[in-house]
Amino acid sequence: MALNVIVVMDPIGSIKIAKDTSFALLLEAQRRGHHVHVAGIADMGVRDGAARISATPVTVRDDVRDWFSADAPRMRPMREFDLAFMRTDPPVDAAYIHATQILGMAQREGTMVVNDPQGLRDMNEKLAALLFPQCCPPTLVSGDATTLKAFVAEHGECVLKPLDGMGGRSIFRARAGEANLNVILETLTDGGRNFAMAQKYLPEIVDGDKRILLIDGEPVPYCLARIPQGDEFRGNLAAGGRGEGRPLSERDRWIAAQVGPELKRRGMRLVGLDVIGDWLTEVNVTSPTCMRELDAQFGLNIAGDLFDRIEATIA
Repeated sequence: MALNVIVVMDPIGSIKIAKDTSFALLLEAQRRGHHVHVAGIADMGVRDGAARISATPVTVRDDVRDWFSADAPRMRPMREFDLAFMRTDPPVDAAYIHATQILGMAQREGTMVVNDPQGLRDMNEKLAALLFPQCCPPTLVSGDATTLKAFVAEHGECVLKPLDGMGGRSIFRARAGEANLNVILETLTDGGRNFAMAQKYLPEIVDGDKRILLIDGEPVPYCLARIPQGDEFRGNLAAGGRGEGRPLSERDRWIAAQVGPELKRRGMRLVGLDVIGDWLTEVNVTSPTCMRELDAQFGLNIAGDLFDRIEATIA
């Protein structure tokens, strides 16, 4: 059965298709004969209590020079779509929260939404990992610079980051007693107005920050290790890290088994876990990536696995 599918995403004309998981979903949906559309958050709205969206029909091609063509957008009730993916990048700001509320209306009208809108609101990608403390390194969340500074002193060296960042932005590596620590903490907390996270520095980052993808709570058998390059300590691909595919370790599978059932219960059907060494550091639910790289390195079709499960649910 052909489905009406829409992907709420960042502008399709600006993506890098070799690394874009939203594009992988569009390709797979089209391959299966579904009708594919794209939209942005600003294209969503509500009229007379019904969710609506300005949907742009697209045809996609796996060609880095010419990857899509589009027809004219048309405002439609969201209930006309069988399946909607929410895939815009963070930050999870007020507009994003409002978009999930509109998607919640569409969900009540019969559209399947991946990931679940309530789960997207509830699961901050930094804080969500702390639902599973047995999997995490020593971690502190606070808006108080003195408390954060004491945590750094306790562990000697830490990674400090905001709760709403992505792609390695505004992440600092700091040692106890260094001259810049005070200003780093003032910047991250905005003088005590925002929360920041401190995690014990994990030297295993030199071997890569592993991205493990979960489909309905079950791990893909390979991960993508994002390995820092040059003088950079961050492994994020957006920060210049090199992606290297690897089979999951026993510890990776243990972490997935700890986390997966709860994420599935919350309707998080496509999730990316970030693991450094033996420790879970983040749970990515908004727009997890690395599907295309793993497909290319290991001959997988991860989007196909996800669609198999979604189609079975709809059927």
